[in-house]
Amino acid sequence: MNENRSIVTPSVANMAEHEVYHNSKTAAGRGSRSNLTGRYEHHSRILYDDGWESLKDSSRLKTDVTQEIAKKIITTNQSPDISFDRSINAYRGCEHGCSYCYARPTHAYMGLSPGLDFETRLFAKTNAAELLQREFSAPSYKPRTIAMGTNTDPYQPIERERQLTRAILQVMLKYRHPVAIITKSSLITRDIDILRPLAKMGLVKCAISLTTLDKSLARSMEPRASAPHKRLEAMEQLNQAGIACVVMTAPVIPGLNDSEIETLLGAAANAGATEAGYVMLRLPLEVRDLFIDWLETHVPDRAEKVMSLINSTREGKDYDATWGKRMRGTGPYAWSIGRRFELAARRLELNRSSLKLRSDLFVRPQEDQNQPDLFDAA
Repeated sequence: MNENRSIVTPSVANMAEHEVYHNSKTAAGRGSRSNLTGRYEHHSRILYDDGWESLKDSSRLKTDVTQEIAKKIITTNQSPDISFDRSINAYRGCEHGCSYCYARPTHAYMGLSPGLDFETRLFAKTNAAELLQREFSAPSYKPRTIAMGTNTDPYQPIERERQLTRAILQVMLKYRHPVAIITKSSLITRDIDILRPLAKMGLVKCAISLTTLDKSLARSMEPRASAPHKRLEAMEQLNQAGIACVVMTAPVIPGLNDSEIETLLGAAANAGATEAGYVMLRLPLEVRDLFIDWLETHVPDRAEKVMSLINSTREGKDYDATWGKRMRGTGPYAWSIGRRFELAARRLELNRSSLKLRSDLFVRPQEDQNQPDLFDAA
């Protein structure tokens, strides 16, 4: 705990539901049971029961969505560990609530907790599609594949109502821009009508993250993401629609789901996936304590072993953010996971080729005067 922070210990009776620091029980349908204070906050909060209210009340948390008018929608990066240099996240926070999510620390920039706040206090960039069209219009803009799903799932539950991802894809289709999507949700199949024509032009690739086939484990670890069998069904539907599908066995968690690597790849190949990838578990900043708390709550008998194995893949540390190491880890255990993945992928004929998305079909908005503007009033 930051020594410069003051500690506030309000009773449950006077505590707003999102200020709960820690509950003895997991919040219903949530991946975290903690609202661990963000690293930029000046106060730390802990739960104190004064006898007037039940601690059980704090287990019922509703999702709160704030509309955000963004100033920019395309984010760029220079990381050598990933295959794209730009991305779009139409939402901040993610309702899926995955206990291990490496994006949780970004909520601290909003003065919120990477814990329960990350999955219950969300932000929707309502002008995302409009901004995208505007950024495409810039004379200096050069088209390259834009990734969606890098910091928040584009098909998390609130997308059903908000449809920001769908609006963004409509812009991609209108201006023939390449896009790569990664999600844990079967909701992606809703947009096959947009993805199919993109695929016919070689402009889209979809990746489904498949972490485990154990429904019980998935339910506790990724509480509001689609069930494993629904993700496999989504792969089948995408494949049948002629849309390239990648399976991401991510994250691989030593001692927890790494035994499923071959099974996961086999199920995905049967569902029509043609490419595969994996990422070793990452525990940056606040994610470490949140994940350890999840382990001790849901798999206490394996918690110590899992963390020991994780340390063995990170040179004795819980996490190493060094480029070239953060995605795969190092050491004998990490090496064996990599070789198992490669052998299984080769046996299943995954990654025999990799679809390269086109960027030469892009039509700049100003050059598209004959088409009605997507945002013109009816």
